[in-house]
Amino acid sequence: MDDLMLLFPLLIIGSGALLLMLLAAFEKIEVESASYISMGFFAAAFFVQLLVASTPETVLFGKIFNGMLVSSNFTTIAGLIILGCGFFTTMSSHTYFRVNLFCTLEFYAIILFGTCGMLLLTLSQELITAFISLEIMSLSIYILVGYDRSNIRSTEAILKYLMLGAFAGAFFIMGTAFIYGGTQSTKFAEIGSFVAGHSATNPLVLGGVFFIFVAFLFKAAAFPFHAWVIDVYDGAAAPVTGFMATALKTAVFTIFANFLAINGALHQGWITFLFYIAVFTMFGGNLIAIGQHSIKRMLAASGIVHSGYLLIALVAISTDHFTGTVIGYYLAAYAVGTLGIFSALSYLGGEGEKRATFEDFKGLAKVRPYSAAAITVFLLSMAGIPPTAGFMAKFYVITSAVTAGHMTLALLGIMSSILSIRYYLRLIINMYFHEAEEYFETGGSPWATAATFILVFCVFAIGLYPIVI
Repeated sequence: MDDLMLLFPLLIIGSGALLLMLLAAFEKIEVESASYISMGFFAAAFFVQLLVASTPETVLFGKIFNGMLVSSNFTTIAGLIILGCGFFTTMSSHTYFRVNLFCTLEFYAIILFGTCGMLLLTLSQELITAFISLEIMSLSIYILVGYDRSNIRSTEAILKYLMLGAFAGAFFIMGTAFIYGGTQSTKFAEIGSFVAGHSATNPLVLGGVFFIFVAFLFKAAAFPFHAWVIDVYDGAAAPVTGFMATALKTAVFTIFANFLAINGALHQGWITFLFYIAVFTMFGGNLIAIGQHSIKRMLAASGIVHSGYLLIALVAISTDHFTGTVIGYYLAAYAVGTLGIFSALSYLGGEGEKRATFEDFKGLAKVRPYSAAAITVFLLSMAGIPPTAGFMAKFYVITSAVTAGHMTLALLGIMSSILSIRYYLRLIINMYFHEAEEYFETGGSPWATAATFILVFCVFAIGLYPIVI
């Protein structure tokens, strides 16, 4: 019964996705009704996930699934973040599609299917299961990115993402084949035992881990596999971009951390590699963000930078007592800030997202002071300014790096955070230090506005929640 409760959020989301696919066959069911239904399923799954949040590490239905699925406090927190991202995305979508009329019932079903893949990915402790989960998630995101078939930028985005994503999936499968050839298993626990008894430098294991890291780094938009993210985020609808930037990143870094923590020797052997990847990801993302004029493109580049901070946390993990607390906290803080901005863009962007650049938001504080204040909170959180969740998240990441003996990486992380303030302040300056050129009429429902201000509260609430490193 305990195993069923731990798996129940996944079953709720899967049932919701199937129900909405069936309802799509009936013309009388309206799109807005689908958004309410999906909100209900996300809320129910979140509540159940919250009930089992303090459950110790458990192998789910060990005899049936043969140890392929494992639930822990880390995976539970990741599941809560993913479900929260799905819930706020549907709230934002309700408003967004009041103005942008290209939505159908299947849109919400695909969000639920994508969430289902993400939840399964966080629980995966076996490579084939992880690949299936990764593809369920990825195929759903591909469809969501290209959902507006009349938009040229959306079509370009899906083409780039699909082609490059297929290569990432191929790398993952190749890595799985190599690791199976070297260890005779695809289970994380047995791979860890093999590495402990033999060597992490076994050629097949070494090659396999490298290919799997390539797939993870691509999905996380980390250097040098980050080029796709700018155009893809820009081409997708604002709620979809927010969902990609948060829920997908949470799922990928959860499985990345779980895989890296299977054995101390495996983690130790890749620390230098991850060190340089983290540094290039942070500073490369900052350089890209500084030159952007579109808010979505700037946020895409900012997401690259935040992947760099998460890689610092991966470098600093302790495989002996891995809890994932710092990574989970950072993912939660990043999610509320990013989702908040995209919720605001969902109702402020207007028809066809006509307000997209920094200049388009000049004088927003004069006309809509509360929306401008909310966006400012999110930007300050992402920049790491106290007393927001973003500041505490970066503080914990830097502290964990110092504790693990990576002082250079910690200092570079601080420098990157200081550099990022420049492009976050640029939007704040445009909102507060210029006269309004328009009234910023939205014409949508109040759901995205409600999501924005709920997330403002979450930014401060998470910032006040202490954790033990």
